[in-house]
Amino acid sequence: MILSRISLAPFLIATAAACMPAAAQLAPKTGAVVTTPHVRAELVAHAPEGVAPGAPVWVGLQITHQPEWHTYWKNAGDSGLPTELKWTLPAGVSTGEIAWPVPKKIPVGTLANYGYENAVLLPVPLEVSTLYKPDLALTGGSPVMDIKLLASWLVCRKECIPEEGEFTLSLPTRGSTALNKAAFDTAQAAQPQPLGAPGTIAVDGQQLKVRLDGLPAAARGKTLEFFPETPEVIRTAAVSGKDWTQAWDGATWTATIPLADQRSESPTVMPVVVVLAEADRQAGQPVAWRAEAPVSGTWPAAAAAPRAAEVSPALQAALAANAAQAVAPAAPAQAQPAGAFMVALLGALLGGLLLNLMPCVFPILAIKVLGFARQAGNASAHRKAGLAYTGGVMLSFLALGGAMLALRAAGAQLGWGFQLQSPAVVAALAALFTLLGLNLAGVFEFGRAAPQSVCSAQAKHPLANDFLSGVLAVVIASPCTAPFMGASLGFAIGLPATQALMLFAVLGLGLALPYLVAGFVPAVARLLPKPGPWMHTLRRLLAFPMFATVAWLVWVLGQQSGIDGAGTLLALLVCLAAVVWAFTLRGRTRLVIATVMIAFTAVLAGAIGRNIVQVPEPTAKLASASPNDGERWQPWSAQRVSDMATAGRPVFIDFTAAWCVTCQYNKKSTLADAELLADFDAKQVAMLRADWTRRDPAITAALTALGRSGVPVYVLQAPGKAPVVLTEILSKDEVRAALAAL
Repeated sequence: MILSRISLAPFLIATAAACMPAAAQLAPKTGAVVTTPHVRAELVAHAPEGVAPGAPVWVGLQITHQPEWHTYWKNAGDSGLPTELKWTLPAGVSTGEIAWPVPKKIPVGTLANYGYENAVLLPVPLEVSTLYKPDLALTGGSPVMDIKLLASWLVCRKECIPEEGEFTLSLPTRGSTALNKAAFDTAQAAQPQPLGAPGTIAVDGQQLKVRLDGLPAAARGKTLEFFPETPEVIRTAAVSGKDWTQAWDGATWTATIPLADQRSESPTVMPVVVVLAEADRQAGQPVAWRAEAPVSGTWPAAAAAPRAAEVSPALQAALAANAAQAVAPAAPAQAQPAGAFMVALLGALLGGLLLNLMPCVFPILAIKVLGFARQAGNASAHRKAGLAYTGGVMLSFLALGGAMLALRAAGAQLGWGFQLQSPAVVAALAALFTLLGLNLAGVFEFGRAAPQSVCSAQAKHPLANDFLSGVLAVVIASPCTAPFMGASLGFAIGLPATQALMLFAVLGLGLALPYLVAGFVPAVARLLPKPGPWMHTLRRLLAFPMFATVAWLVWVLGQQSGIDGAGTLLALLVCLAAVVWAFTLRGRTRLVIATVMIAFTAVLAGAIGRNIVQVPEPTAKLASASPNDGERWQPWSAQRVSDMATAGRPVFIDFTAAWCVTCQYNKKSTLADAELLADFDAKQVAMLRADWTRRDPAITAALTALGRSGVPVYVLQAPGKAPVVLTEILSKDEVRAALAAL
């Protein structure tokens, strides 16, 4: 039931950003104590009579929370997961169940959880049999019992973070250990006391009629809180006196409690705990009582679990991974079965082929077509050029994939297309495409501007041009892969390195395949016209796609570094063009003007160049700012998604980036459609935009939780329902269908 329970809370998307990397924070292994940014957890023990068969021996996990953070009871309530303890003990020693202290109801908007704040000890009794033999290892002259614990807990504020820790403790077996006596006494005092009578619970329509007999005098006439140990039965956030009622008749307490709207359990016996309000508690007296009440009556039909078709496979996998990592150690990457991996390879090949149709790849392909025409009739040159270009593409994809996997393994938060998240890389590419455009336009020839040694090397090794053009194609094209490869690349990140790199290599093969086929199939080459004057016209025409790419890159930089950064880049590109022009002059004029232009460019770069890489206002600050009610789109943050869920509003999240061409197309077409926007308004959907133009670890973490490594990604989420991840090539019909299901 983990999936259906988590789907009730803002846990799914709102907390994804805080739950990374890998959806769980692994606490350091530090003996008996583990410290994270949110809790301090310690393995403690208490053996008042020493460790011997029949003697009382207690161990427990003591958790001290940071202010406003909490962990969960055995029934977590509307969301969350209980703390789990897995013990490794010597032969002859076993553990009982956790003696859960009385929890506290923790409201979370329209929901409520059951858990613990401040400090809590979860005690567990040890049962020592006659088969136990003390460890021969001596510590201070006394044998010890070695205890090991693997604990996992979910710690939440408004966001939730799964954590875990490994603990070890050497417990002396002789003499008493009273160091932690006060903590265990406090935990014992917080245990619910058993009632002499089991009580009864009757199902009456959408309500439970609860009757508990034999409550002590200390509780009679007082307001009690009700905690069922069975999850997903009652409306947890219901408030006594408003949504449910309670009354006293002597020692008998009765209550009418509403059933949960998303109830999924129909027990025949319900263990329940009733707790005195804090204001009514007295020192030294019990504060809670427990009964196991039989249930009579007929349960109404339980709410159906979300249909698998309503949740994308990628999201199902992400949720399953999150749930698994919340209660177990992080598992290493697992190799996929041959069938599933072959399907992934086929998807990568097709994605690479389709990538040739993306506009960001066109300038490179245009240059390759021109190169084909120049080598008309030379079949050998065609084959070598095809192989060199393919080698450049595949090796570049392998290098990018390897770098991404290595940085992720080191803990960095990166996604596919990360190279264009760097303003310096964007500026360098703009300069390179400016040079290519000027060359195609005939402003200069590389052979005249470059040193003679470089020209000679180029003449001896013409395949280097083909190889480098393959490298350039990957650098520019890789951010455009998301529409075809979003899920596959997310899948690749979770694979072992060998399989992941194979997936990246096949993606590169798909991109290079048309040019490779053209090099080995003469019929394709014969379709091109013979060399002639038309080539000079085509060459100059191809300069304009290069300049268009420069304009796009300048716009991308403007989104990353602001208007000052974009203006600075334009000024430096003008200077670069002037330097190139100066080198086309002859004689002393060339030397003088080129020197002046180079010096001026250097001074200008030193004066204003820092604008290109300036850091804009932090995303977190922008996201936390009060949104303008007149603006349809608001900045995304995990906190904002949580707030919307608390308010009962559905949200539509657009994970986008300025350098993502598909993102911009969807933004200007589907997401700008007036009728579709009216549908959003009719459903009162809050529209959030997660801008990944510049690196943002929170957005990267959220994408990873969805099984994606790049943009665009579109998510529609409503409170109490599983989020729906839409396709990357967004259509109005698809969005309308998702809205209709809210």
